[in-house]
Amino acid sequence: MPIEFKLPESIEKQLRQVQLVAENIMRPDSRNLDDHEHERPVRFIAAMWPQMQHMERANITAAKARAAARQEAVLAGKTNGRGGVAVADADAPAKETGPSLANLSLVHMIEMLSWGDAGIYLCIPASALAGAAINAVGTLDQIERFLTRFTEGEPKWGAMAMTEPQAGSDTSNIQTTATYDPATNEWVLNGQKIFCTSGKLALEESDGIVVVWATVDKKAGRAGMKPFVVEAGTPGVIIGKVEEKLGIRASDTATIILDNARIPADNILGDVEVKSGDGTKGFKGAMKTFDATRPIVAASAIGIGRAAFEFTRDTLAKQGVRIEYGKPRWKLTAVQADLLEMEAQLRAAWLLTLRATAMLDARQENKLESSMAKVKAGKAVTWVTQKAVELLGPLGYSTEMLAEKWMRDAKINDIYEGTGQINTLIVAREILGYSRNELK
Repeated sequence: MPIEFKLPESIEKQLRQVQLVAENIMRPDSRNLDDHEHERPVRFIAAMWPQMQHMERANITAAKARAAARQEAVLAGKTNGRGGVAVADADAPAKETGPSLANLSLVHMIEMLSWGDAGIYLCIPASALAGAAINAVGTLDQIERFLTRFTEGEPKWGAMAMTEPQAGSDTSNIQTTATYDPATNEWVLNGQKIFCTSGKLALEESDGIVVVWATVDKKAGRAGMKPFVVEAGTPGVIIGKVEEKLGIRASDTATIILDNARIPADNILGDVEVKSGDGTKGFKGAMKTFDATRPIVAASAIGIGRAAFEFTRDTLAKQGVRIEYGKPRWKLTAVQADLLEMEAQLRAAWLLTLRATAMLDARQENKLESSMAKVKAGKAVTWVTQKAVELLGPLGYSTEMLAEKWMRDAKINDIYEGTGQINTLIVAREILGYSRNELK
């Protein structure tokens, strides 16, 4: 039987619709929204909200199937005394329900939207990283309470708050605390989070949510870290500084201050109990969020890189410089060789991204592959966009073209969702079989 590489018709149809948005709404607004940082891309939000509602419905169906499998591991009727249940295995695999195309569809959509404009894409109305965390370890009740809202009503946003002034890549140094109050059956959160993508959007709109990482036991290190769902309008949750950034300027990146913010006890995600060592099921389960989202970041990087490459290729072609694929490298001009290398780097990153995504859809462990895709895409897009500016000369460096903007937008993909260095460490540990303590 021959191998078929053609995309399913459902994804092709979606991509045609998304391309119209990228070409007719995002690109025309790109420069203006970059110049007016944090101005909301209202046309884009209105165009994408109906489609995102449909995607959220599909995600909820899949998430409920996984949550039902996890609930089989719950110790029947045994509560932990803090409003939750003791989970025997919060990372239990879902029952097989056949192949899925949900993540494959998503990465293709994100790649196309980022080709349109990465900053505008980040304003997409969706549960986003908050939804990914809830999907990873949420209960059936939590999925219903927190995610169904993204299928109805007005546009709303989800976000994740993990980074702190003293805790970036070193997540074990998180100082934000969560203290259980048995008198009210609530968690009390105190601390400060920074660099929260779409944090302002999530908290200033009703029904928005932010998943906040906090420690319930500082002495336990990473094992004491837990994710909590904080809803917009919660007293004690304050939007602080909104960053002025080099790139992705249409997107907000906010500081969130938690001042005795009280949330219901059952807003904690995953295993409540703190277990010794670094292998707590709840922590590992919640961290699977990043195994699902790193391919998305890689796809976004590739979309930016493709925009820069295609524009550079087409601009130079008008000047008579074209890629000659049939010639050996040594017969190409320096510019032709650069163009060929730009395309090759993006294609390599895209293949790694598709592999990590396909494994995710097949419910296979993809920690190694998702980090590989993230590392490769982050490096590729940084180099490709810089090379585009170089090849286009002074005009590439000016605001007359979008090339300089793509170069500024590119770098964030090598930073967030785990820096390139951190993901390289993850790849090395996975391949060599070292633990986090053995290879830092």
